[in-house]
Amino acid sequence: MQINRLVFPGFWFDRQDISFAEELARVGVGGFCLYGGTLAQIKQFTQRVRRASPLEKILICADYEDGLGRWVKDAPRLAPNLALGAAGDENLAFEKGLLTALQARQLDIDWVFAPVLDLADTPKNPIVNARAFAADTQTVTRLARAFISGLTQGGALNCLKHFPGHGQTETDSHLAMPVLHRTLAQLNQHELIPFIELFKHTHGVMTGHLLLPALDPQNPASFSPAIQTQLLKNQLGWKGCVLTDALLMRAIGDEKQTAIKALLAGSHILLAMNDPVSLLDFLHKNPANPAIVQEACAQIDALCQQAKRLAARSGGSLETLSTFNQRAAQAACVQTGKITLNKENKIKLLALGDQEQRGFAVFEETLKQEGVNVVSHGADTLVLLSLSNYKSFKGHINLSEQELALARKEIKQHSQSVLVCLGSPFAALDLQQEVQSTLHAFCPLDAFQQTAAEILLGKRAAKGNLPVAL
Repeated sequence: MQINRLVFPGFWFDRQDISFAEELARVGVGGFCLYGGTLAQIKQFTQRVRRASPLEKILICADYEDGLGRWVKDAPRLAPNLALGAAGDENLAFEKGLLTALQARQLDIDWVFAPVLDLADTPKNPIVNARAFAADTQTVTRLARAFISGLTQGGALNCLKHFPGHGQTETDSHLAMPVLHRTLAQLNQHELIPFIELFKHTHGVMTGHLLLPALDPQNPASFSPAIQTQLLKNQLGWKGCVLTDALLMRAIGDEKQTAIKALLAGSHILLAMNDPVSLLDFLHKNPANPAIVQEACAQIDALCQQAKRLAARSGGSLETLSTFNQRAAQAACVQTGKITLNKENKIKLLALGDQEQRGFAVFEETLKQEGVNVVSHGADTLVLLSLSNYKSFKGHINLSEQELALARKEIKQHSQSVLVCLGSPFAALDLQQEVQSTLHAFCPLDAFQQTAAEILLGKRAAKGNLPVAL
């Protein structure tokens, strides 16, 4: 039964029935990681699995890196970390953590798998990108510390990820194994700095599915003794919980073998597998060393106690939620080259990289309210709207060659052109030298669309500074 506590299945509200989770809870899994759902569904889920579990406490977790809205259908999404990096404001980072925790605690969720400590220093990285605070270690550490402080005050556990640093890779680990070509000396000078600085403030460290040949040419960090035990625990002195990234990712292959290897390497929690029932059966038929299981259970016990203490003393208000994104947008937007739109302009809007059909209605409406003439033909000014952003299993961040070709054709046909990035600042990198002005707004949230339009209208100044090198 003890080995079951090390398994934290994922639960997808749009694909699975809650009775399945109840069965897993009855056999004593240590917790769940939630994906999707509505506020009401999640509240019902947490109540039912807690009642079903024979354990005194199980840990309900979620990847709420940008507030609950990243996964929860009827919850607000908060400004991405890279926008906070552009704002450079620790108060905003604290508020984001606090608001996230307060919302999570209302649903009886204990553990938020954040913050991301990866560095945004590789333009083609398809999965870190706007999830990171910045490219430099000082900004990442400073803002992540404030975010953690907010989570703590709001009553939620936190987790540092993805050890030892996922930034300098160009592969999505949901699809294939990324390779990090860094020596230990380089890691100590860059990627490891935020982890080392924040160990004393965190409740867990999540390893990344990435291969570091200089440290272990065969095993990725997820199940590498050299990285988890020798580096993380022995050299860096981390004494707390180590958890895997989701075992369902294609980078790691067979999740049963990975699970065993992860435990032997030093992991305590096995997270989000494709088939938890088969994995549980496999672990019972291939038992791990009892000492490993005992240590892992002790770590989970400690987390449960910490979660209780945090929940008991959580405090704060959700009143600032409605204005948080507005204040973040007004502090974050970055502009290079200045073009001001007015009633004399006839502009054409062209969206690029909008695979998720987010649209730009708020941006367009804000322009129209000021009398700007938005037309399909005969425009003098072209406004390119890049909405491309990171997405799991997508595999790339850049605009497609077809989109770039279309954009270049349109640029030649207009007397002036503006690029507005309502997503990753890296996605449209190839176009930024071909337009007269670029405005980075980092995400398509309504407040950021409105602020971007107001900057182009000359009603507001762009106050942010790029936290990455372009």
